[in-house]
Amino acid sequence: MKYISHYPQQLQDQIQHLIDNDKLGIYLEKKYPKKHSIKTDKTLYSYVMDLKNEYLKKFQISKVLYDGKINDVSQSLGTHTFISRVQGGKLKAKNIIKVATIFKDVPEEFLKMIVVHELAHFKEKEHNKAFYKFCEHMQKDYHQVEFDVRVYLLHLDILQKRKI
Repeated sequence: MKYISHYPQQLQDQIQHLIDNDKLGIYLEKKYPKKHSIKTDKTLYSYVMDLKNEYLKKFQISKVLYDGKINDVSQSLGTHTFISRVQGGKLKAKNIIKVATIFKDVPEEFLKMIVVHELAHFKEKEHNKAFYKFCEHMQKDYHQVEFDVRVYLLHLDILQKRKI
């Protein structure tokens, strides 16, 4: 339950009940039946740029990609990097967004939640009230989807342990 341990006990109990009855996967598939088709870095870049252009016009993004090196999903599902370099007499900024490759094969709502989260860091660096308010502005059901992503990660852990 490591992904949802900070949520109210009642929610944890509901998820534990689904796990105990082997219905967590069914619950997730029913709630999010359709997976997205954004499989390449190029299509991910286009997807992110569409969202960025709708909500963050002044920011530039240099690179967007799926990153297979993001392995510890308990710590990070995506990353954003701000690199400033001096080129000649000018200061150049390079913004990069990386998304864990496990999000290549998930419902679009999950991918959007990760992208929205990383885009929000361009405007708000810290995870504060303004940060989450901006996330909700970009994705109305952000908090519910974030919870469901955590439940999905829990489901993946359960599946992985069954294979061992």
